[in-house]
Amino acid sequence: MMKTYLSVIRNCKVAQRWSFSHATRCAVSPSPFSSKWNCKRLMVRRLGTDIPTEDRNYYITTPIFYVNAAPHIGHLYSAVTADYLHRYKLLQGFNSRFVTGTDEHGLKIQQAANAAGQDPLSFCTKVSERFKYLFKSCHISYTDYIRTTEERHRCAVEHFWTVLQSKGFIYKGNYEGWYSTQDESFLTPSQVGDAKDSSGKEIKISLESGHKVEWMKEENYMFRLSEFRSRLQEWLEGNPRAVQPERFHHAVLQWLQEDLPDLSVSRQRSRLQWGIPVPGDLDQTIYVWLDALVNYLTVAGYPDSHSQWWRAAHHVVGKDILKFHAIYWPAFLLAADLPLPQTIHVHSHWTVGGKKMSKSLGNVVDPLERSQRFTIDGMRYFLLRQGVPDTDCDYDDDKVVKLLNAELTDSLGGLLNRCTAPSLNPAQVYPHFCSDSFPSQGTESHKGRAVDEDYHMLDAVRALPAVVEQHYESVHVYKALEAINRCVRQTNGFVQRHTPWKLGSGDGRDQLWLDTILHVSLECLRMYGTLLQPIVPEIADKLLSRLGVKPEEKSWAALNFLVKYQGKDCPFEGRALGPDTGVLFNRLERPNAEKGKPKKAKKATKVKS
Repeated sequence: MMKTYLSVIRNCKVAQRWSFSHATRCAVSPSPFSSKWNCKRLMVRRLGTDIPTEDRNYYITTPIFYVNAAPHIGHLYSAVTADYLHRYKLLQGFNSRFVTGTDEHGLKIQQAANAAGQDPLSFCTKVSERFKYLFKSCHISYTDYIRTTEERHRCAVEHFWTVLQSKGFIYKGNYEGWYSTQDESFLTPSQVGDAKDSSGKEIKISLESGHKVEWMKEENYMFRLSEFRSRLQEWLEGNPRAVQPERFHHAVLQWLQEDLPDLSVSRQRSRLQWGIPVPGDLDQTIYVWLDALVNYLTVAGYPDSHSQWWRAAHHVVGKDILKFHAIYWPAFLLAADLPLPQTIHVHSHWTVGGKKMSKSLGNVVDPLERSQRFTIDGMRYFLLRQGVPDTDCDYDDDKVVKLLNAELTDSLGGLLNRCTAPSLNPAQVYPHFCSDSFPSQGTESHKGRAVDEDYHMLDAVRALPAVVEQHYESVHVYKALEAINRCVRQTNGFVQRHTPWKLGSGDGRDQLWLDTILHVSLECLRMYGTLLQPIVPEIADKLLSRLGVKPEEKSWAALNFLVKYQGKDCPFEGRALGPDTGVLFNRLERPNAEKGKPKKAKKATKVKS
């Protein structure tokens, strides 16, 4: 066992840091604040030994999206982020559940429905169906879609409220302070500033969102949030990866430097009718955020059968709702004696021309239209390749075209076309590897035709799964995709360096070298295709199917690179390639191309057969 452990550490330089960083996400600690037990379980997982069944569960959620407006590119980014995590965990052999849905209660919805002349439920259903259609169209592989207007959710919320109240954490009192209807949020005086509206009238706004706030004074129910400040600090300080990236972890700790006032958790029913009534008090409506946050428990099976999945909960949220998820939600859970989420993955926003998307500016990016124009996998790849969790990212159509053409059409697609072309591989099989042509580095017989750059490429590709795994786990997907793209470029350089199209003219040694070049290149492509499955499922499946890889050979456990180089048998060697279904990714036209000059649609260049 120790020998195996040391081998793992040698083969992955980041393993020690990875283990520490990700311990709190791999199993439930005996307490919300201890990661020692998680570290032990993580080590077991990394060593490949049997893992308890409960540790094979993974529960990932998006925020539930507010139905006051149509979906935009930021909503799709949240969904694609959670989707890749779900697919990645399935590839690793986990039992994964993935939940998304819509948040349908609150004053904003009540007002929007009234303005549209519709009853609130019909209004919500119409918008919720738009989200569902977008996600289905973009291959978001959720296992459950929750709406807060569902009966199962109402039952969960009522039970959760009753638990908090029975434990003495909810009491009736008077709330007086600032409230933002658009944010559905209560604010302290330090969070409010002065501004002028479009008519020049002086108003108060939220300093964080810029939305108008109003002074509110009413009798309602309060949650004793003030009692949880020290426990929240303890949780965050004891679990440095509980909120990721690190910038947002620090932001939450900074918020906790100030006192936490008790939180109003209901509104008078005379003001807000569209919501779940407070159990036992029909004059009050449960605060929309308490209602909404419980959705994560609802889908897990709360209150009867939730522990299996809730112990493995991970959230993906935008930075604008961090406070609700990293302060209010953990405090509610602590009050209810429930485990805290393993990780809260936070991402930043998408802007256009450096400005926040808004209807008034006319710069809202329609994710469905763009996924139809640039393909579903194209948009998924762009968002995850360009999205940086801790900084805002700027969307531009031209940038999409340049990136996809360069990395999917030319680099990855060009490599596949080259290495499967009938002119180089007339038998259309996975070629044989010749150890005399590509001997192990450092052996006495190291007189093959491989050069130092080729061995460097092998080292990079062999280390790639560990690098990608590290970045997938930390939701720095752009770093994982950059690492893959860097290896793809190295493999293209390998093929270009040895010009296989000039080999095989009757010379037996040349033929062996040609087959070896193609074998190594196809092995690299197999690695890239397997690693890209969570990101671009259709493209990855097309690539792997062209290589003749069977469904059971596409898992994370099948990432055994170039076993012939290690003197082992390769199951792919001599196997027929899959059918040629055409170009891997069609070249996209620039959106600003001159009009009036019709051009034929370009496609990636294919090697002549």
